Parts: sequence; structure tokens; C-alpha cells
Amino acid sequence: MGSSDEQIYPHATGNAAKTVEKHQEPQELVFYAGWFCPYVQRSWITLEEKGIPYQYKEVNPYKKEKHFLDINPKGLVPAIEYKGKAMYESLILCEFFEDAFPQYSPHILPSDPFDRAYVRLWTAHVDKQIVPGFMRTVMAQEADKQQASLEEFYKAIRTLCEKVKGPYFFGEEFTLVDIALAPWVLRDYILKENRGYDRDAVGNGWKEYAAKLETRASVLQTQSDKEHYAEIYARYLRDEAQSEAAKAIRAGRPF
Repeated sequence: MGSSDEQIYPHATGNAAKTVEKHQEPQELVFYAGWFCPYVQRSWITLEEKGIPYQYKEVNPYKKEKHFLDINPKGLVPAIEYKGKAMYESLILCEFFEDAFPQYSPHILPSDPFDRAYVRLWTAHVDKQIVPGFMRTVMAQEADKQQASLEEFYKAIRTLCEKVKGPYFFGEEFTLVDIALAPWVLRDYILKENRGYDRDAVGNGWKEYAAKLETRASVLQTQSDKEHYAEIYARYLRDEAQSEAAKAIRAGRPF
């Protein structure tokens, strides 16, 4: 009998299902995805934001086909095939789309070299501080550990908020920082319902910024119905998930 992780809803729903349906025709760029995965959603948001043609292919992470493993030996989504070559890792793919399709806009990185580096710097903060803080809070079991993780999560968000120009991180431009963060904003209701998280408690304009992120068209277009996310995160809330991210959190190592 398989683990609970293997019992996963087989396809996107809601707005995301409509987006998948529009991207079934063969294209030079093939996007291997999992509707449920926040890392996938980063790359998917970028594709939708820029209007790049792509073919969507759903991957069940617990029943991987040989061809997919040949493309990505790590066996993780997202991944792509483009002109006979393969690439993976969510933020690397976001930057690849920016570089490989310069004729498509809007651009997710500023043109000025310093500004580009600045956006990358704060994208790293999202990836190394905010996302792990979210996951530690979800997976913490004892009340004191839940509260401690939540406070660290708040701290990481407040640090970012001090740099947000509004309405998005870099002002009017929707950049890689926003893309890196948006999937976890969409899922923060999991923390609200189960760990005492409150956007108002963060302060520093977080509530307003989060609202802008979760209502961006490209974010909504890649969002499935909430009840199916909840089914997946229930495993994390019980500390039963066996994903690579869950294993890394338990081991106290980066993921």
C-alpha cells in the first residue's frame, strides 16, 4: 500500500485547469509540472505573465515516467524541454524564460545591472528565509514550536516588507521577488486556519502587498481550488509528508 503522499488529486482544477486546457498543443517548449506544487507555480506564473507559448504536461511525482527521469534525474517538478535540451529548478527556469524569450514582456528582472542584482538578492531572501519559515511553521507539532516558528516566519516577512516599494516589491514592476513569493501567499490560509497566522499581525504593509500578489492575473490563472491544496497540506500539518522539502525540514538542512 502506498504512502498518503501518493494519494494526490490527479490534475489541476479551477482557474488552473482552464489554463492547462489552453496549453495542450505541441510547442517547442514543454513544461513538466505538478498543479499542486508552489515551486511549479513560480515558473508557471512566469510563463503566463510573459505569454510564452508552451505545452503543459502533468507529472505525478510518485509515478514518474522514464522519459521524465531522463530529463531531470532529481525527479522533481518543474522541468522543461526546449530545443532538445532539458532544464529544471523553479527560479532558474524563471530566469531562463526571461533570457531565452527576450521578445516577450513584461520583464521580470530590471534592465539595470544593479537593480537586477538587488532583485536577485531579495529573491534569495524569499527562498532561504520566508519559504523555510512557512514550512517549519506548517510542520511544527508542539504548541511552543509552532509559536516559535510562526514568530520567525513573521520576522522574515517583515524584513522583506521593509524593502517593498509598493504595490509590488520593486514598485509598479512585477518582478522575480513577487513571483518567488506569490505561491506561498496563496497558501497562507493553511497557516491561518491551523497555526494562528494573521496577515494583520505581520504589519509593515504586508496585508496590502499580499493582496496584490494573490490577485495578479498570472497568479490566479495558475491557482487550483483550495480544497485540493488543503488535502496535501494536511500531511504536512501532521508531519507525515515524505516530499523532499519535508525531509529537509526534518533534517534541518536547506532544500
